Amino acid sequence: MSPLANRAAALLGGAVASTRHFAGGSLSSVEWVRLADGREMLVKSGPAPEVEARMLRTLGEAGVPVPQVLAADDQVLAITRLADDCSLSAAWGDLGAALRRLHAKTAVRYGFADDYAFARLKIVNRCDDDWPRFYAENRLLAAARGTGAPIERRVEALCARLHDRLPKQPRASLLHGDLWSGNVLTFAGRVSGLIDPAAYYGDGEIDIAMLGLFARPSAEFFEAYGPLPAGHHERAPIYALWPALVHLNLFGSGYRGMVEAYLAQAGF
Repeated sequence: MSPLANRAAALLGGAVASTRHFAGGSLSSVEWVRLADGREMLVKSGPAPEVEARMLRTLGEAGVPVPQVLAADDQVLAITRLADDCSLSAAWGDLGAALRRLHAKTAVRYGFADDYAFARLKIVNRCDDDWPRFYAENRLLAAARGTGAPIERRVEALCARLHDRLPKQPRASLLHGDLWSGNVLTFAGRVSGLIDPAAYYGDGEIDIAMLGLFARPSAEFFEAYGPLPAGHHERAPIYALWPALVHLNLFGSGYRGMVEAYLAQAGF
């Protein structure tokens, strides 16, 4: 039996009956586990399982569907497995409504109580009341380091002008923080769960920009979410740039074209 499965079973006071690798989890290991008493769960590793558990609970408290946290410690996270028919195209409207509820939960400052990470890439959530400064220092500049001097210089130039490009104090909405299409589970035309959060409080337009990385939200999504502030089209490439930089930093040169395209769209 795997160490992950055995550790989760011990946290839940049970014994492992069977386990198998579960698809997904590019930055962490994920296993399906059945205990001897019949309980089933997904067990995953990660940079900070207890922080991820708190993030999932925070999202759930905001009224969006998430997996139930069954157990967590500093090495493993055990959650319920949710139904998924991989049909986001039929659930865009429901996702728009769910995201509207999520972003309605707000805080006074930007950031989160806990820092986080994507593998070796640290995600600093130190609270700030200046949104462009928070986004420049804790997201763009941090993710650009190590991507090569040409990209780093262009990102630095953008960040030097960020107070001219982003609102200083947009509503500090609760964000999923890693809302690409693969982290949205759907079933029968509804969102069954949002998974793998990197939650913090910030401008809600970021979650929407991230959705556009590998998918195209439909008109039903935007109708359900509601109107976006003026200028959101101009901000979208700046907000999509952070996850693109993360991909370039962690997964290599195959994502350089994506980063360069967003920088060009932003005028840098």
